[in-house]
Amino acid sequence: MLKGKNVTMAKAKEVKEEPLEKQLWKAADKLRKNIDAAEYKHVVLGLMFLKYISDAFEELHDRLKTGEGDLVGADPEDKDEYKAENVFFVPIESRWSHLVAQAKQPDIGTYVDAAMDAIEKENPSLKGVLPKVYARQNLDPTSLGELIDLIGNIALGNAKARSADVLGHVFEYFLGEFVLAEGKQGGQFYTPRSIVELLVNMLEPYKGRVFDPCCGSGGMFVQSEKFVEEHQGRINDISIYGQESNQTTWRLAKMNLAIRGIDSSQVKWNNEGSFLNDAHKDLKADFIIANPPFNVSDWSGELLRNDGRWQFGIPPAGNANFAWLQHFVYHLSPTGIAGVVLAKGALTSKTSGEGEIRKNLIAEGNLIDCIVNLPGKLFLNTQIPAGLWFMNRARNNGHPRKDQILFIDARNLGHLINRRTLELSREDIQQIANTYHAWRTTSVIPAQAGIQPYEDIKGFCASVPVERVAELDYVLTPGRYVGLPDETDDFNFPERFAALKAEFEVQLQEEAALNRAIVESLARVKL
Repeated sequence: MLKGKNVTMAKAKEVKEEPLEKQLWKAADKLRKNIDAAEYKHVVLGLMFLKYISDAFEELHDRLKTGEGDLVGADPEDKDEYKAENVFFVPIESRWSHLVAQAKQPDIGTYVDAAMDAIEKENPSLKGVLPKVYARQNLDPTSLGELIDLIGNIALGNAKARSADVLGHVFEYFLGEFVLAEGKQGGQFYTPRSIVELLVNMLEPYKGRVFDPCCGSGGMFVQSEKFVEEHQGRINDISIYGQESNQTTWRLAKMNLAIRGIDSSQVKWNNEGSFLNDAHKDLKADFIIANPPFNVSDWSGELLRNDGRWQFGIPPAGNANFAWLQHFVYHLSPTGIAGVVLAKGALTSKTSGEGEIRKNLIAEGNLIDCIVNLPGKLFLNTQIPAGLWFMNRARNNGHPRKDQILFIDARNLGHLINRRTLELSREDIQQIANTYHAWRTTSVIPAQAGIQPYEDIKGFCASVPVERVAELDYVLTPGRYVGLPDETDDFNFPERFAALKAEFEVQLQEEAALNRAIVESLARVKL
């Protein structure tokens, strides 16, 4: 009996120690019931945002009410007091305490929609951003009330001043979980965090203008700000510019940035997108960090044949990859650097003049700094293999390796977080980023004291003369240049074969279960 009791206590301890964001996700997902994840996403994230701005407002409201120091005689209902502190003004009917008081009412959805409307009227920068989906018939009022209670407890045990950090972390975690729940379509608004962290760690955007012309839910900007904070930089030293063509995704980005206090006034939306209606035509950015959609065929290329952005060749009307690359180059400052995710096919393709554009980017522009081959299974919305391109406008201005390109083959890095999805660890990210930094800052002999010298590593990285790339017809696949790793003597073939066999059997079982589920669903439809 005692042993069983100890096991029960151990299990209870395990549940207690589960991270807050995972507990919240499980609880929130249970309340979803018959609502599609794509719709439920806005219900949950909208409430989180409302909780954040209400907490920030209430904290300042209490300080104004107390009236100490510089706030003596201040009016806690004066909107200008909040504007001066960069805090959203929240009217009485939108405050979290008011919604909690109405949470058990059958028309709670109407109260929440009215709260969102009132906030937008008081804060012009949020106009058209907040969701008003809470009074819909498919959203059970009881579940909505329970969700309000659940989100209301996020900051329990934390001072109000810390609640924004907690909410921001949970918001980001939920974004990723909704991508998993939505499957293929979810990845359109979200770049996996480990890829974003890798880009940001390689580019090191400490100071200047950061631009993402296909910004999705704003993850690139969030990680840039985090990077500056973690390295004791000053957040005000970087400014954010972005564009998004999907209005729903743009709303997510505005909320994602606002919940962290990041100025999103230059994150623009229009239906046409960056090619047809460039919202930042005159911008020359210090850093461009982007994950454009892969291999887009309907990008209006025929309408833009004579566009001034195509300095290195007219991109094919049937594929936007090289249009994106040239759009990024066009927006780089004379010392700017871009890190972008692109379908792996762009490294070798010669279709419709793509090979010529790639050649011109290398031979004429001398823009390509580094290429990273990514492992598979990193993306939730596509199985298309991908790589990272780093383009540097300053290669002809004191770059220690201006006549070389760094190739990194990271296909063997990463670990599975579930059966279908891979993630790069912090160590993986540091290994790749440190290799790039060493290559950029040192020649074969270290140029600066204290900097680890760069060395080619078979199977992982190689610094290759541009002449060699030209000999291989400007193909940029890292595997062509880094070679194979030195074989080790301790490779256990029987053990590896058994592991692969077991993995294959698991996949067969999963596919069989999926097929059975499809057959059963079809049978129910026929009935």
